[in-house]
Amino acid sequence: MLARLSNAPRDYAWGSTSLIAALEGRTPSGAPEAEVWFGDHPGSPAQVEDGSGLTLDAWLDARATGTGAPDRLPYLLKLLAAGSPLSIQVHPSQDEARRGAAREDAAGVPVDAPERNYKDRNHKPEVIVAVSERFEALAGLRGLSATRRLLTALGDEPGLRALRASLEGDDEPAALRRTITWLLSGDSRDTVAAVITALAAARSPEFGPEFDAARRIAAAYPGDPGVVVALLMNHVVLARGEALFVPAGVLHAYLSGLGVEAMAASDNVLRGGLTPKHIDVPELMAIVDATPGPPPFLAPRAEGDGVETFAPGIPDFVLWHVSVSSGAERRIPLTGPAIPLAVAGEVTVVGGSGVAVTLRPGQAAFATPDERELIVTGDGELFIAHPGR
Repeated sequence: MLARLSNAPRDYAWGSTSLIAALEGRTPSGAPEAEVWFGDHPGSPAQVEDGSGLTLDAWLDARATGTGAPDRLPYLLKLLAAGSPLSIQVHPSQDEARRGAAREDAAGVPVDAPERNYKDRNHKPEVIVAVSERFEALAGLRGLSATRRLLTALGDEPGLRALRASLEGDDEPAALRRTITWLLSGDSRDTVAAVITALAAARSPEFGPEFDAARRIAAAYPGDPGVVVALLMNHVVLARGEALFVPAGVLHAYLSGLGVEAMAASDNVLRGGLTPKHIDVPELMAIVDATPGPPPFLAPRAEGDGVETFAPGIPDFVLWHVSVSSGAERRIPLTGPAIPLAVAGEVTVVGGSGVAVTLRPGQAAFATPDERELIVTGDGELFIAHPGR
């Protein structure tokens, strides 16, 4: 079966007031529109537009009646529109999520409590693909030799000495772990203030984009230690169609732009700054991978004319990127329940059952596993998520 999906944008404070509306070709609501969720996650299940009046989770429950427990989607597909920085965050591995959720359950911490770290027992690796012409992010920790050059370019403000001292040593992961813990502990206020002061006048041919981003972050979150944590991270600008893959343990934050995001079906987030929400520094640091390295770009794999996949090598999802023009046809084999989401033009998706759904930018559908493949025609562009192989 193939059925249209819809959902209302989530109004997180960091959301853009224009990007999703522009994609959908409508007048902005005036409120921040951060994410549109297409999936069965209980946090915001999509509506199935088949006349049943059911959300996708309830719809799957109803279809499973008499045949056993429903199969939950292993992934969640989103539109994400950042108008200001998201929190610096990290996601747990599968084992860490299971242990953490069991520990908090045993301690009697309600699932909806603001101090709860683990909302479920799943990991949350994610892929973000830029849909806007520019998508800005922080992803992973930069090598210390480059960060020391950045601090030199930042200036000789006396208040920066403690930060430089914390980053000394040959063991890069240990130095980064020590520094992030100190920055988030509440004992680094003078250093944070000194960095923000130095940023106002900082100029550098090598680190100009990093300083520009940090100034904008500081304006959005005055005095937040996450401003300094951000300067330890890789600054990334994706062009349209480029992607990042963020596995467990990797610090990241999205700063601006519109993207399509696919992730394992989880809501487990541990935060490390740039947020008024709960930050559990010991738990955060227990799961952070402090090993520095390059940004975690994910190159697509060509699958044929106008078709490529973003395949991070996990069982939760594969994300297909399909472009089609008039008179052409693309056939996409499915390995389970799929969600096509259009981002440009107008495309028609036909399942193996012969049912057709026409999608315009921002519109999505749900294909049950028995469809086997989707045939895409029209003149436009879409993404299709389904379980990994």
